[in-house]
Amino acid sequence: MRRRDLIALLGAAVAWPVGAALTPACAAELPRITILHSGFPHRTPIHLLIEALAKLGYENNRTAKIELLGGEGDPGRLNDLVAEIRVQRPDVIIAITSPAAAALKDAKLSIPVVFAFVPDPVGLGIVESIAHPGGNFTGVTYSEAGVGGKRLELLLDAITGATRIAVLLNPSFPGHSAALESIRALASLRRVEVFSCELKAVEDLEPAFEDVKGANAQAAVFMADNVMFGNRKKVADLALKHRLPTMHSFPPEVRDGGLMFYGPSNEENYQRSAALADRILKGARPSELPVEQPTKYELIINLKTAKALGLTMTESFLLRADEVIE
Repeated sequence: MRRRDLIALLGAAVAWPVGAALTPACAAELPRITILHSGFPHRTPIHLLIEALAKLGYENNRTAKIELLGGEGDPGRLNDLVAEIRVQRPDVIIAITSPAAAALKDAKLSIPVVFAFVPDPVGLGIVESIAHPGGNFTGVTYSEAGVGGKRLELLLDAITGATRIAVLLNPSFPGHSAALESIRALASLRRVEVFSCELKAVEDLEPAFEDVKGANAQAAVFMADNVMFGNRKKVADLALKHRLPTMHSFPPEVRDGGLMFYGPSNEENYQRSAALADRILKGARPSELPVEQPTKYELIINLKTAKALGLTMTESFLLRADEVIE
């Protein structure tokens, strides 16, 4: 056998097992992203986050491994999922909502975390400060306590002559109590009476709406937690049944029949969360990435619901909306 043929044969023999071994290794090197939602992710516009990640080059089972987990509003289930994540050790976690971020913080994981839809990450002890988060957490806040007052202001502008407003909320859900104080402060300036009604389970909804209407409330600010958000169609139906105009915290609540939403753009929140995860996957440290705050706020009005309630909104008010659902 000629020398060059022997070298070629030996080269082929060496190359084959190396190539075969590289295939699973390359697959294992795909970046692993875990999305942890404390509620029901498939009842949310989570596709906006998946699309934002894809635009940055992270497509599930092609250029990344993306796992979506939902706590379904159950703290025990959420903690079990966190325990699974500890074992799986993804490259980055995207934590959706305050309970998800808090559960990860309590678990003292060292995995980088990007949070989203968290109103007060400093107050919750998730980061040291907005500018210098420290540790392994950074993310995008979801408004601030003051947005509660703005929601009431818009509701009063829409419901001419309203003097008695109800606030329906779960006081134990992060951010709700601070938003309620903001609402009360604005109500004092506008000389409007505000009273609160607590919601802790789906079974509380119907009695709560009956109590609110019985107390002669002319409108309501509705603050959803995971369970209430997952039952937003029921909330909208009860509001319509009791002819109660409502202001909400998330766009899907209005698209499913609530009257109005005001708050940060959900699409922007998802896009910026995906961008932070991308920077971490490319080597940035969460401790060195300042927590970002919303820059785009939206007013969405469901005109179909307004008409069903017998509510006439002025043209000037409708012109303030970023989206009108007809």
